[in-house]
Amino acid sequence: MLLRKDQLEASLHEEKKLIEDGRLKEDSPLDLSEGFNKLCEACRRGDLKLCQEMITEGANINARDRFDYSPLILGERCLYNALNDRIRNLLLSYDYSKSTDPLQPFAAHITSLLTRELPQTSDILVTTATEKLHLHKFVLSARSPFFRKRLSSAPETTSWKVPPAIPPQAFGIAMRYVYLGEIPTELGGGSGTGFSEDEILEGIDKISRQLEIGSLWDAVLESDDRRLSRQRRTEEVEKGRRQLEAWFLDNVMRHKVFIDTDKAGEVKWNSNNGIFADVLLQADQPAEDAVPNGPPIDTSTLLATQMPANGIPIGPASLPSRSSSHIRPSRKSILFPCHRAMLLRSEFFLTMFSSGFREAQATPHLQIISIDCSPAVLEVVLTFLYTEKADFPLDLAIDVLFAADLLLIDRLKQKAAVVISTLGNGTMPPSSRIDVAGTTNHRQAEPEEGEAVNIFDVVRAGWLTRVPRLEEFGARYFAHRLEDYIDDEDFADLIRESAGRIRGRHETDSIELLDDIRYYLSERFRLRFEEMGMEEMMDEEGAEDEGAGGEQGREGLLEHGVKELRIDGPTVDKSKGEGEDKEGGVPHMSGAIRTLDGEIAGDEFAGDAINYQILLGKIDGLLDRLKLDA
Repeated sequence: MLLRKDQLEASLHEEKKLIEDGRLKEDSPLDLSEGFNKLCEACRRGDLKLCQEMITEGANINARDRFDYSPLILGERCLYNALNDRIRNLLLSYDYSKSTDPLQPFAAHITSLLTRELPQTSDILVTTATEKLHLHKFVLSARSPFFRKRLSSAPETTSWKVPPAIPPQAFGIAMRYVYLGEIPTELGGGSGTGFSEDEILEGIDKISRQLEIGSLWDAVLESDDRRLSRQRRTEEVEKGRRQLEAWFLDNVMRHKVFIDTDKAGEVKWNSNNGIFADVLLQADQPAEDAVPNGPPIDTSTLLATQMPANGIPIGPASLPSRSSSHIRPSRKSILFPCHRAMLLRSEFFLTMFSSGFREAQATPHLQIISIDCSPAVLEVVLTFLYTEKADFPLDLAIDVLFAADLLLIDRLKQKAAVVISTLGNGTMPPSSRIDVAGTTNHRQAEPEEGEAVNIFDVVRAGWLTRVPRLEEFGARYFAHRLEDYIDDEDFADLIRESAGRIRGRHETDSIELLDDIRYYLSERFRLRFEEMGMEEMMDEEGAEDEGAGGEQGREGLLEHGVKELRIDGPTVDKSKGEGEDKEGGVPHMSGAIRTLDGEIAGDEFAGDAINYQILLGKIDGLLDRLKLDA
């Protein structure tokens, strides 16, 4: 709809007033964070890969920098300056749902619980005048103070009847709001419904006060303004996420149980419990680990059948030996009381609970499901399923990646890959530098003390979990440190594994990892050559070859350009000793640039050119040694 000039000015004035009052947020706020600055810099340079990484990490593509530029404007400038429209197209592909509402999948799952019929996960039936709603105690307890107090005093409650004065439409809107759904623009009143729209509004006001969710009324009043409604929904989804996170920490994590692994199968937890859990997940600690830091359970004081709501009685416990010299630390496990409704975010659990498996059957006591991962990793997985947060250290990243792949949680797998490819690049030991004496400090293939992850494990994990991001990261990492790895046997084994991953391999065939390493190796040195005018020379050579009917690849052009590069540096007359030059016998400067083979280069650019040729030769030598033709 087109607006007249006076209407547009009035709309902008009202919008400015709402922003000043703090009721409305700016669409393009000023952002001085490091992540956003990296995004803007990548847009200026036309660095598509870095742009993708920063957007994946959550940088706000709608913000503006200190110069009042947005990433999209910088992407357009890249289009005109570098004839590169990939940055612009990438930014335009991220619409509202992807860029400003990262909690949308989380909210969509919570909302879907209202209508999901299979598998059955509800534990309380709420009845109105016209319909029955199958709800979940833990969601109601987390989102509504009224239900929290009511269910904490009577956790065995399985039904609740809505007062007749509350219209069913009003209660339905309230429940949709509690389950992080959007407020409908049409309230559902009118002829044939039995209630007028005013009566439904009055019912919403009553139920919001009864359930102690006053923000529901404000959301209904602002539903006509699309921008305010969108902002309100974003804030409410984040608020709901925080409420579920607090409930998760106070109930699930607080009541996790440390127990001997051999006694875990004897645990009996009543289905009617105070935290409304309906399944127990078991994670076993590695056998070499010590006793966990959690509080141990005195099994001799627990009853065999009767118990409080949160008690976990275990069968008869034998008395410990009096001789401490014969006590061996037993393997420990941790049991996490969980809710199937939240575990359904995993395709693994969705299939399990929707089938005829034993774990899907109803039993008097909670069933125990063992997960093949460590307790720390399972805690990360549960935190993500309940709260959409995935904050974990780098040393757990590969284990989290495998657990997410096992449980079919794609979003967590992507987050683990991002952690590895971003944090890993900063914490892994950098490439060894050639010092002025010409010696190198080659890095060993085994991880050093304090190294969080092993790059060889990262590449293999990328293969096993089918995550191309990790394969590319590994190839780029090797390419920028190739002189440290090219002679390692572990690196040779990795190349052999990459060659073996090709089905029906021919005598001469591609090796995917090696091809990627060569590509990033040419990128590594190409950046230096562009600074010294090598790009123009290579383009001219390529044009001549094309005119003659021949076509060289990118690496061929780069190699040819390196061969044509003049290296004007001091030469050493070996008959006069290492410390004297050929003409005057003057010792060379202590800061002379040496190449990988120990020779003196004229300058840093010449050294890079020679090093590139040396590394390519070592790659060919590695292939000959492995008897591979690629």
